[in-house]
Amino acid sequence: MKKTLSVVLSLILMAGVYTPLADAAQGPEPPKSDKQFQINGAGATFPFPLIDTWRVEYNKLYSNINLNYQSIGSGGGVKQHTEKTVNFGASDAPLTPSERELVPGTMHIPEAIGSVVLAYYIPEVPQSGLKLTGEMVADIYLGKIKRWNDPKIQEANPDLKLPDRPILVTRRSDGSGTTYVFTDYLSKVSPEWDKKVGKGKSVAWPTGVGAAGNEGVAWATRNTKYAIGYVELAYAKANEMTVAYLQNGDKTKFVEPTFDTVFEGAKAFPVEKIPKPEADWSQVSMILSPGENSYPIVSFTYLLVYEDINQAISDKEMAKAFVHMLHWMITDGQKFSKPLGYVPLPENIQELGKQGISRIKFDGEHLWVYGSAKTDAAKSDVKSDTKVDKKDIKKDTKKDTKKTDKKKTDKKDIKKTDKKKTDKKDIKKTDKKKTEKKDIKKKTIKKPVKTTTSKTGSK
Repeated sequence: MKKTLSVVLSLILMAGVYTPLADAAQGPEPPKSDKQFQINGAGATFPFPLIDTWRVEYNKLYSNINLNYQSIGSGGGVKQHTEKTVNFGASDAPLTPSERELVPGTMHIPEAIGSVVLAYYIPEVPQSGLKLTGEMVADIYLGKIKRWNDPKIQEANPDLKLPDRPILVTRRSDGSGTTYVFTDYLSKVSPEWDKKVGKGKSVAWPTGVGAAGNEGVAWATRNTKYAIGYVELAYAKANEMTVAYLQNGDKTKFVEPTFDTVFEGAKAFPVEKIPKPEADWSQVSMILSPGENSYPIVSFTYLLVYEDINQAISDKEMAKAFVHMLHWMITDGQKFSKPLGYVPLPENIQELGKQGISRIKFDGEHLWVYGSAKTDAAKSDVKSDTKVDKKDIKKDTKKDTKKTDKKKTDKKDIKKTDKKKTDKKDIKKTDKKKTEKKDIKKKTIKKPVKTTTSKTGSK
């Protein structure tokens, strides 16, 4: 059975409130209070409500750090990141292979999980709940369905009396990650859209009126009768907009966009499809996740960060403050996600983010060593110590061997010396015997003396 995010995400959902991981206290070194820093970022409007909340909440904890984030769209964020005019970029669209070639060493750090919704302003339908299939949405943006009482829409909404009014299509005019996510959805639900238009941060729209940013599309849709537009869920909630219920990926139910249904769509995304921060994310898509209650347009949103942070930050203390802020965003900062309509990052995505943050270097030096990196360093030290010990053991062994050889030599020498002494003693005894024998012959009055055989040293 394939592993999924369901276990961790279920725990988050049951808890209701995000609980920071225990190791957050062991994170990067907090910013030094005697220095003032301004960290500049730019990009996606999709996560702006969350990033702006982080700006306020992080500054409450560290008053010397000011976050300046310009909500200019994912296209603008990628451009400024490429040109190194900001400390970090943000995008709902992962970098394409060609974009990655322009910014080598860039990592994707997921910051939240969100969704794109279809908002509308139909005076005759003042409540949310208009039911739309993916094919209907694609045909509206292809210009094929032009009026609200089109037979296809009316058939899906038999309980509503839809007006005979033209549909005013609104869409993004700027390079947008929200557009990327939305057109990724349209490409998957409509072969015609995929063939004629495709997906991207900017596309050749067949119809519609453009507006800049999620803010622009939300304002245009909310203030124009009979309009429809796509915006991030947080903007729809903040502007109290009426939203459509979209058909799920299984085509079994029309699903309302809520925290719970976005959660269902996110948890069905298979873990094995999640790359490492430094790898290629261009094929990552959470669109049309299976499940009866899974909302069909769900997506990660990313922070774009250089591994070699010297490319974007010239002060080491500021770089260290930046690393601490990133870590806070993907851990403690996740508790601010749910109230805004974002799904907090599950634990395994936070772990990926931490691994990415631990890769950041300033002048070739890692600013924070996390987890496995510490373990590997410790293992390296142990191996080094072990080699020294083995070397010392060999030296000691040789030394002891020499001592042993010396002892053996000394023992052998002692034996030889003993033998010499014994030989001298034997010579003396032999001489004595000869003398005694001579005396016996001369006197011939005593009995022969018994001779004793000498024992030589044989140890």
